[in-house]
Amino acid sequence: MAGETVITVVGNLVDDPELRFTPSGAAVANFRIASTPRTFDRQTNEWKDGDALFLSCSVWRQAAENVAESLQRGMRVVVQGRLKARTYEDREGQKRTVFEIEVEEVGPSLKYATAKVSRTTRQGGGGGGFGGGAPQGAPAGGAPADDPWATPAAPAQGGQGGWGAPAAPAQQQNDPWGAPGVGGDEPPF
Repeated sequence: MAGETVITVVGNLVDDPELRFTPSGAAVANFRIASTPRTFDRQTNEWKDGDALFLSCSVWRQAAENVAESLQRGMRVVVQGRLKARTYEDREGQKRTVFEIEVEEVGPSLKYATAKVSRTTRQGGGGGGFGGGAPQGAPAGGAPADDPWATPAAPAQGGQGGWGAPAAPAQQQNDPWGAPGVGGDEPPF
C-alpha cells in the first residue's frame, strides 16, 4: 500500500448507503458524500458556501453492513481511506475518469450531533486486530470471561499510579502487563 493517497474527508451523505453482496458473499456498501467548503465573508458578515466536492465511497465486509445499518442520507460523516482514480468509457465512447475512496474507517461526525455506539459480534472467521467485534467462541454478550480488557482497572496500591502500579491480586492472573520478566514501565511486547 505504499505510495497510495490516504485522505480524510468530512461531508454529508448524499444518498442512503446501498448494501450489496458479491457472489462469494462479501458485503459491500456504496455511498456518496458531498464536502462543501465554507468561508466567512467579513464584509457581508455571512458564511459563503464554496463548490461541493462529490466523492463515491465503497466499504467492504462487516464494516459495510455496519454502515448500511447505521448511516443514512443527510448525516455528516468522517471518512478515511485510499483515494483511487478509475477510468472508464461512457456510452458515447468518451474516456472518463472518476475519483473514489476505498474506505478504511467511517463514522458519524460528532461536531453537531451525538451518537450511541454499540459493538457488533463477528459473523465469520478471519483477521484479528481491533474493531472486529467479539472473537469467535465468545459468549453472546460480548467478550470472553477471561478477557482482561473487559474488567475494570484495579486501583493502584500504595497511592502509586501509572504503568508501574501493581495490579490487585484478583486481577493479576489475567493481567497481560504482569507477564513474567516484564517489569517497570515497559509494555510486554
